[in-house]
Amino acid sequence: MATEARAVGATRAAVAAGGTLPILLAVTGGHLINDTLQSVLLSIYPLIKDPLGLSFAQIGIVTLVFQLTASVLQPFVGAWTDRRPLPYSLAFGMAASVLGILLLAGATGFAAVLSAAALIGVGSSIFHPEASRVARLASGGRYGFAQSLFQVGGNSGQALGPLLVALLVVPTGQAHAAWFALLGLAGMLLLARVGRWYAAHLAELRSRPGTATRPASPVGRRAVAIALVVLIALTFSKNIYTAFFASYYAFYLIDRFELGVGTAQIHLFLFLAATAAGTFFGGPLGDRIGRKPVLWLSIAGVLPFTLAMPFLGLLGTAVLAVLVGFLMASAFPAIVVYAQELLPGRVGMIAGLFFGFAFGMGGIAAAVLGWLADLTSIETVFRLVAVTPAVGLAVWFLPDLDRPAGRPA
Repeated sequence: MATEARAVGATRAAVAAGGTLPILLAVTGGHLINDTLQSVLLSIYPLIKDPLGLSFAQIGIVTLVFQLTASVLQPFVGAWTDRRPLPYSLAFGMAASVLGILLLAGATGFAAVLSAAALIGVGSSIFHPEASRVARLASGGRYGFAQSLFQVGGNSGQALGPLLVALLVVPTGQAHAAWFALLGLAGMLLLARVGRWYAAHLAELRSRPGTATRPASPVGRRAVAIALVVLIALTFSKNIYTAFFASYYAFYLIDRFELGVGTAQIHLFLFLAATAAGTFFGGPLGDRIGRKPVLWLSIAGVLPFTLAMPFLGLLGTAVLAVLVGFLMASAFPAIVVYAQELLPGRVGMIAGLFFGFAFGMGGIAAAVLGWLADLTSIETVFRLVAVTPAVGLAVWFLPDLDRPAGRPA
């Protein structure tokens, strides 16, 4: 029997008794803190752009460096830890992000901001693969629910970052971003506890016979290859769109509707909060009705709204941004769980690949979109990215892997 199958058998009863739910909540809290620190970097852009003399293209390059350091390393970290798990790497990754935040708070030029972005990206690349594995081990078989809860921690952190920056940093100045390092230190303590549980859990699993066998994919190699290409395309389209919102939505609102920086950050918070809510519902819904229906709804289903949004007023834009953020975010838990079921036994590699690919594509998209915004305008770029959800039609080519049990999450 495979390691993962034995882990599920061991944890199902424990989850029912509440034994591993605290671990699932703890790793979710760590994800919230990790992604809060990440979003501080993105949210501080309007505050540092003019004082540091940055162009839109340079802002895009900062995002590119941040997300490429994560995306390039994550699949390798995941593949390595599939073979040799590193329980305490969770706290180590958080430490790298804390150093990045401190450097960002004191940055006086483009090079320092780039270095801070790279440190935060490295911390993220170390954190995500092992944290996703812990969430799956603590799921008790409710993979969609566990993945959604884990990811909603990250999306909540992404939403809190702009709000906290608007409240704490915009009125007081860039240097006060250093206060977020205290949040990171709390995350290191929390993840050290998770690491102790993970290490003990691994030791218990290794004491059982027959835990080295890796289960086979439920479909053939050709179907696996097609499905991976489709899942990567879906992730690509989703992250082009969300990269625009993460890096440039505030600028779009300021430029088109003449909002202040603080008000624009509140609108960004509402969008990111909607993505957190969508992430939470996406996984349990996939457990109930299957992953493919969720993917149909969350990517192709938002196309009419994304096409309409650039032509609406402030209220219409804000309402549809929340709706699109909610629906589109529900895709990612379904993508990750689908891929993990497609290649069972490679949880870390899959988590690293898709979390990393999400970061990488978001970074490349941010750089390209910033360059286009300098050449044209933010509004023109907004209209261009509106067509990207059409890639969701490729869900048609995914094989059916799951037979939903119909139980509530």
